[in-house]
Amino acid sequence: MKLTKILGLASALALSAGLAHADSTVRFWYHFDNADNPMDELVAAFEEANPGIKVEAENVPWNSYYDQLYTAVIGGNAPDAAMVKMFAQPRLVEMGALEPLDDWLANWEGKDGLQDNLLDLTKGPDGKQYYLPVQYVVLYLYYRPSMFEELGIEAPATCDQFREAAKALTRDTDGDGQTDVYGFGFRGAKGGHDHWASFTLGAEGVSLTNGLTSEAGVAGTQFVADLFQKDGVFPPSAPNDGFQEIIGAFKAGKTAMTIHHIGSANDMVEALGDDVAAAPAPECGGGRWTAFGDESTAVLSSAEDKEAAWKWISFLSSPENNAKFNEATGQLPVVKADTETWDLHPQRFVKATVDSLPFAKMLPDSSATADFVNTAWPTAMQRVLTGEITAEEMNAEIAELFGG
Repeated sequence: MKLTKILGLASALALSAGLAHADSTVRFWYHFDNADNPMDELVAAFEEANPGIKVEAENVPWNSYYDQLYTAVIGGNAPDAAMVKMFAQPRLVEMGALEPLDDWLANWEGKDGLQDNLLDLTKGPDGKQYYLPVQYVVLYLYYRPSMFEELGIEAPATCDQFREAAKALTRDTDGDGQTDVYGFGFRGAKGGHDHWASFTLGAEGVSLTNGLTSEAGVAGTQFVADLFQKDGVFPPSAPNDGFQEIIGAFKAGKTAMTIHHIGSANDMVEALGDDVAAAPAPECGGGRWTAFGDESTAVLSSAEDKEAAWKWISFLSSPENNAKFNEATGQLPVVKADTETWDLHPQRFVKATVDSLPFAKMLPDSSATADFVNTAWPTAMQRVLTGEITAEEMNAEIAELFGG
């Protein structure tokens, strides 16, 4: 056999053995704010385990991340893989910028080790899987166990229980005739849509794109309005309260409950020690809804070596590597095994997150969502709380925004 044929056969055997990545380079974009960045360590571990594949990881500033990513895609200079959020997926799919991961996922041994529901939550608009989850948060109920124990009540599991608990917890504790503790810290300003949604969108057949003007949909918004107007369980400042206000009031003992995710857990514990606990958001209208906060990775369709890019992103979502990755993010690992040994947040908050994941939801992949979050919801909610418009009028406005 001629030497050229022998070399050709050797090359073919190398390809079939999965050795086709000699001298491949994966350009990876990500965004970390944490000074304790583990990326160099992860890259070194990956390159040692995958000879012939080099990773060039670039930490791109968050405030310009997507502007740079879209520009790079249009200009033909996109990275091979990147961190990505769900809000960007419809546009990236429309641009043809993402490579479907379905075939790789079907053969990936790490798939069954991911937390349940994550792949469903991150599916593309066409049903294909373009994203591989790498970190996440889910909103849940924070509460002060000492206040609950004092009154002999349990963490609420339903909206009816929530209302009764909030009313009982709203008290004048120093006897001066003025309420000094409120049952719930409601976020009426921008960003509070997740609070409202937890009380409204769990009802059967109700979503931002369907059923908002139904009896069940209006009842959810009316429930929130009544908590403030009739029951007085929100602080008077609730229509204008943002994140800092609700968290500050909770840590100061001015509210007994509020809603946020695990990103606040360590701060809460630093202020309150063991006197802070967590539970899933209550069931309202026969179902539950809570917000899912995402971050995934993707292979770009322009990648020179797509399989090498997949190997890299799947490495980041594999046991131990995923835990190392999330040491810098303040969010939770997507791998079940890493979650079980996670010690950067107290386990009671990890458990509340995992317990909430089965009913966690995303806001619609719609151009209307940004308007809803930034202007439509906070403006309408403030007007409802102050009595300027009705719950029915608010829901009609939002339904119209989403084409309902």
